[in-house]
Amino acid sequence: MALFGLTGKVVIVTGAGSGIGRATAQMVAGQGATVVVADIAEGPANETVQLITDAGGSARAFVGDIGDEETCNALIAEAAKDGRLDGLVNNAGIMDYFAGVGDADTELYRKVFRVNVDGPFFLSRAAMPHLLESKGSIVNISSEAGIRGAAAGVIYTMSKHAVVGLTRNTAYVYAKQGVRCNAVCPGGVATNIGQSMPQEKLNLAGLGAITPVHQSATGMAQPEQLASLVTYLLSDEASNVNGAIIPNDGGWFAG
Repeated sequence: MALFGLTGKVVIVTGAGSGIGRATAQMVAGQGATVVVADIAEGPANETVQLITDAGGSARAFVGDIGDEETCNALIAEAAKDGRLDGLVNNAGIMDYFAGVGDADTELYRKVFRVNVDGPFFLSRAAMPHLLESKGSIVNISSEAGIRGAAAGVIYTMSKHAVVGLTRNTAYVYAKQGVRCNAVCPGGVATNIGQSMPQEKLNLAGLGAITPVHQSATGMAQPEQLASLVTYLLSDEASNVNGAIIPNDGGWFAG
């Protein structure tokens, strides 16, 4: 029995081949939505679809690089091909190597912003006409680094602050037209995002500077603990929640 109002809705989840994205896709499908499972890797995307369909849910895969504008447009078109799109979860993201601004690498800067900022911007823009029709919802996955300065390197921190800005502006501009936009800010989560941080490339000075803050973290979350909040924010039950920037970190930010 569905707990949230998602039955019959169509929802995109990016980065849904693993981690928070996969857990969210499964939970949203379990609440009755059709999920478009978007990921850059075909195998993991298809695995998520299989998990959903094996559980009796509805899902289909979309494989592509969301840092590319045309790919984003194609994803929205695919999701809305049957005439509706109700939700967008901008989850896909990559980390930096913990460098401060004095040591930051230009190539990595472009790469991180391409995925973490360009993707959510292009997808939100392309999705908006459909969401205005459905009175839909966007949930952006920001980070603890989107609300504080000592959670990551300067590049990732800037990118996740940009996601918070995208969330707040979108929420306010479209509120009276019935579209909601919220952001979830995880702390440490047991996912594979660390694969985008080769050990030999980590900036030890930057990492050392923020280590005391990381040591104050209250624990490591499981992806499902993020997915439950995202699912709620997509649902009709969250109809009065708009523009919220919500830490989901076990109380880390409270310290």
